[in-house]
Amino acid sequence: MQPPRILITPGEPAGIGPDLVLRLAQEAWPAELIAVCDPQLLRERALALGLPIALEEIGLDADPELHEPGFLSVLPVSMAVPSVPGRLDPANAAYVLETLRTAVGACLDKRAQALVTGPVQKSLINDAGHPFSGHTEFIADLTHAPTPVMMLVADTLRVALVTTHLPLRDVPAAITKHSVERTLRVLWADLRSRFDIQSPRILVCGLNPHAGEGGHLGREEIDAILPAIEELRVAGLDIIGPLPADTLFTPARLAGADAVLAMFHDQGLPVLKHASFGEAVNLTLGLPIIRTSVDHGTALDLAGSGHADAGSLHAALLMAIDMARKLAA
Repeated sequence: MQPPRILITPGEPAGIGPDLVLRLAQEAWPAELIAVCDPQLLRERALALGLPIALEEIGLDADPELHEPGFLSVLPVSMAVPSVPGRLDPANAAYVLETLRTAVGACLDKRAQALVTGPVQKSLINDAGHPFSGHTEFIADLTHAPTPVMMLVADTLRVALVTTHLPLRDVPAAITKHSVERTLRVLWADLRSRFDIQSPRILVCGLNPHAGEGGHLGREEIDAILPAIEELRVAGLDIIGPLPADTLFTPARLAGADAVLAMFHDQGLPVLKHASFGEAVNLTLGLPIIRTSVDHGTALDLAGSGHADAGSLHAALLMAIDMARKLAA
């Protein structure tokens, strides 16, 4: 069996993404690694970090070959202007998006088996005039995926979200029976197909304090969340909720659960990141391709310093390779 071909987009060129990719390139991997970026960026950052690296610009027509430590294949995409570590430049916002378009296109064409993404600076991309709420939504648009689901994984704790990058004031209107049900269906299906969990048990958070307190603290649980759960239970899915989020994440409640569905970004992710920040993996479910990512941002203050922790990218790459190999088996 050929090794899987894994594409890596380093993300914001002024951030730590290029540093982390270069660090991982020093290790042996049971896959072919290809960075989708400007090779000059990697050359300059490797020099700043004192990391030995041999870069080879390639296409995707040849058969994949196992990665060798100290070497890195690059699918070139040119920056608009040179990048300085820690110094954002809106001129390179379009470049960041083009690396994603190139990588996603290659995965859709089956010329690569998975995509691992480094951190991007959302605010810069928007300030440059490109509407962008995040990797999850952007890649979903590129792949025409109707229901992308963000899930973070830290060891055995998996937390998925109904809503992702929305202002808090817009969340209640987005919590509908339809949105909860379709998210649960994607989560259940991908736990089976990507994690080999044949009968997933999913815990569902309520939106309001105390899961609405019987309607006294909000009706989203009664009008949207519970009806979605009950319909899926009838279909045979093992789903429990809605549960108060402040007690759902206790060890006794999580015992035996395969995933938690939170209603919004800052309901579930602070708990997971408190448990494993820098080691967790951001995974997009509901896509026709495999996409994993880091659990952190661009860390501009650490770019080019040699002090950035590659733990999350390491975990994201391992997960992408494992999923790609399972898919090929």
